[in-house]
Formats: sequence, structure tokens, C-alpha cells
Amino acid sequence: MIYGKRSQLERYLGLCPALDTAIRYLARADLSGLAPGRNEVDGNDVFINRLDYQTIPQEQAAWEGHARYGDIHIMISGREQIGVSHVSQLARTVERQADDFLGFEGPVQVWCPMEEGDALIVFPEDAHMVKVQLDRPMAVSRAVVKFRV
Repeated sequence: MIYGKRSQLERYLGLCPALDTAIRYLARADLSGLAPGRNEVDGNDVFINRLDYQTIPQEQAAWEGHARYGDIHIMISGREQIGVSHVSQLARTVERQADDFLGFEGPVQVWCPMEEGDALIVFPEDAHMVKVQLDRPMAVSRAVVKFRV
């Protein structure tokens, strides 16, 4: 897990070729112009999902993880918190290989408050709980850059 500012992502170049492609794209991209849903960057190696939603209480949120992709979560507008736990601390409940989706149950180890300009990079070992409201429900726009690891 890497938690910080979008403006400082270039310091993480060199970790993985697809992550490098994603970071270089983010250095010049205007994410507010992304269409809802999938946006192409580099085929199935790097693409962006633009999500618009209302945040929810933690009790309604669910864990997700991935085996083949890492995610870069970038807040476009709004505020939320994202929970992160190492997969070894959680119980796997669902596996959908076609979607690269893993579901889990268990406690949140770390909360990352997210607002415009913040970035959170999670790798396959980092399960994450998204869409969680901070102090109240709020409309959010978030870009999730998927990069093959």
C-alpha cells in the first residue's frame, strides 16, 4: 500500500512496468473529463474505471481484492475513507477469477481518508474497503487506475 498525493506519484516509478505507465499517464491526465466506466490507457495492462456514487456507512461496505491487478485510487471530487488490510489478516469469502475479484471478511487495519488530490495504491496483498463515508454521506467521483502486476 502507498498512500499520498497524486502530485507525488512519480517517486514510485520503477516498481512495475504497468504501474510506470499508469503513473506517467496520471502525471498529464485531466481525470474530470473521464467518461463513467472503463477508459482505455494501455489495453488490459492499464485502464481506468471512473466511478460516481454516494458514500455509505462502514456497516454497508464490503471488502475487495484482486489477484492480477493493483489499483490506484484517485479522488476527483468529494471525500471518503478507504480501509485497507493485508489479505493474511482476513478470511476469503468469494473468488471470481473472470472478474479478478476477491471478497473478504475481517477487521480494517488502516483507514485512509481521501479527498481531492489524494492517491492510494493497493497491490494484490492489500484488500480494500471503499465508498465508506467520513462524517456523512456524500457524492464522490473517483478514478481507479487498474494496472497489471
